[in-house]
Amino acid sequence: MRAFNSIEEYGLTIKTGSFTSGRSLAPFVPAWGIDLFLSNETSDVQKAIEAGTAAAKLSGVPVDRQTIREDEVRIAFDGDAVVFSAESDEIYKTRGLQAFLAHEAENATKPMAGGPFGNFLKKLSILREIYLSDDGVSKVRIAIVTARNAPAHARVVHTLRAWGTPADEAHFVGVNAKAPLLKAFGAHIFFDDQEKHVLGASRVVSSGHVPGPHDPDEAVIPAG
Repeated sequence: MRAFNSIEEYGLTIKTGSFTSGRSLAPFVPAWGIDLFLSNETSDVQKAIEAGTAAAKLSGVPVDRQTIREDEVRIAFDGDAVVFSAESDEIYKTRGLQAFLAHEAENATKPMAGGPFGNFLKKLSILREIYLSDDGVSKVRIAIVTARNAPAHARVVHTLRAWGTPADEAHFVGVNAKAPLLKAFGAHIFFDDQEKHVLGASRVVSSGHVPGPHDPDEAVIPAG
């Protein structure tokens, strides 16, 4: 009752839901056909990812959150192991930075496979197109904020083009912190698979940690 009373109070058009007396919500994520699952429960998020749904564990409320525009939705994503598959990450982890850079240069025009948020990005791009104005500006604004830098940037651009999922902004930050870029973008929410980046970004933007194959203390794909 409290949930539906709150929905009514805030004027949200939500009429359905599942309530499980504290039991895991993960089995109901595919049952409802949910595109994005956000939770503070690590196990639920992991199971939702395993079921093929974009999911992330939310950080706390940003302490330095800026005033956010209400006429746009601005969403930022990391690239590898979030929007894209972890294949390139694995090359870096097992064979080193130079092998990673050589692989990405050799495959620069070959689209990457999708990661946990690949399908969600494609659906979000449809909304972006729906709300696109005549001057080419959408109320749904998408940014890619990745630790890649040149020459590994090219494969990101070619992949987005091949998918038909244009990003309004792309930031190739290398070893630089992502938080200042996310603050400048004015993101409403940011998704990353590395806890280091999530913790740093969570000071300025609501951030979601996407479970992935990485050691949280090990940086992946540094600048080279």
